[in-house]
Amino acid sequence: MPCFVYVLGSLGKGGPRTYVGWTTDLDRRLGEHNSGAGARSTRGRAWSLLYAERFANRGQAMSREWHLKRDRDFRKKISDFHG
Repeated sequence: MPCFVYVLGSLGKGGPRTYVGWTTDLDRRLGEHNSGAGARSTRGRAWSLLYAERFANRGQAMSREWHLKRDRDFRKKISDFHG
């Protein structure tokens, strides 16, 4: 089953934020984040999809997620581009 790594962006009182995760269903997962059912750190904000990559399996997606979570320069660039 294909998996996706995604970067979400949100503008709020504390300024722009990004969140990195992985899923098998991008639309469902974005809806969960925006309804408060996503990760605790995403609650109370309106999120939009900034970036996504598709992978053949969960292991590849989780590895890429790990790298993107640590790549603050990349996350800042895409949030600035979409801001």
